[in-house]
Amino acid sequence: MHALTLKNLTKTYDNGNQALKGIDVSVEEGEFCALLGPNGAGKTTAIGIISSLVNKSGGEVEIFGHSIDAELEAAKACIGLVPQEVNLNLWERVENIVLNQAGYYGLNRRLAAERTEKYLKELRLWDRRKDTARSLSGGMKRRLMIARALVHEPRLLILDEPTAGVDIEIRRSMWEFLRTINEAGTTIILTTHYLEEAESLCRHVAIIDEGRIIEDAPMSKVLRKLQREVFVLTLAEPAAGLQLDGFEVSVRDDGDVEVAIGAGQTLNEMFARLNEKDVTVVSLRNKANRLEELFMRLVDKNDTGAAA
Repeated sequence: MHALTLKNLTKTYDNGNQALKGIDVSVEEGEFCALLGPNGAGKTTAIGIISSLVNKSGGEVEIFGHSIDAELEAAKACIGLVPQEVNLNLWERVENIVLNQAGYYGLNRRLAAERTEKYLKELRLWDRRKDTARSLSGGMKRRLMIARALVHEPRLLILDEPTAGVDIEIRRSMWEFLRTINEAGTTIILTTHYLEEAESLCRHVAIIDEGRIIEDAPMSKVLRKLQREVFVLTLAEPAAGLQLDGFEVSVRDDGDVEVAIGAGQTLNEMFARLNEKDVTVVSLRNKANRLEELFMRLVDKNDTGAAA
């Protein structure tokens, strides 16, 4: 079953801005999907329509088979939304924010209390349950918004930039939590500007630019489109003027070496050439995030096509 289906979805605002130009997207149940695009591409508009916060101009939206036109309440009951902006009542206690959200979905008091405790503990906020939201750090506020979105245990969780502005440690802990609930069956749609986040978490990616979907495929298939990848090697000994047959090599000012691996070449071949020259590699890393490189390439291609 599809958790989400968008068919020819359009949105034109009163000022004439056409934010969505007939997008088609399907997300399978249990999927972890990234919705990527530059600022102004239409991501937040699409999420607003899915969550019934924005009225569509045309097209169809179905959530687990429920049309938002014919079965809006049933569709909304399937969704948990974590918006981009912090929209908590900052003067309310942490536990009350989650309890009240449970009440909006008809959970009885006992079940609401159980779920509140469950998610506040899982998101490491239980010790702060009696504090007001305004006393929390930025990362804690983000986690509280996730707990609030999950208290009714939605089948589809939509996260709009959930880790924006949080430190690396909190971001990584949130990644692990999201992987856990996805493995337990929750379908997740993630928008993010941290493209390494999308590559690490998501199995499917849809890229939107200027209101159109320019890529919609499994993450592995999208990444295979990269024809060239650059690795940075730290060597045990300096290697000025290093050359490797069949590979493009350059030595950086800091002494590290960049090696470009093209289509049909492998890391094993690169290491074989290094061994032939008795070069010892201490560490290896990607020069640039693979998904980021592809994302920019696709957007640039779309801009060129639009201009033509």
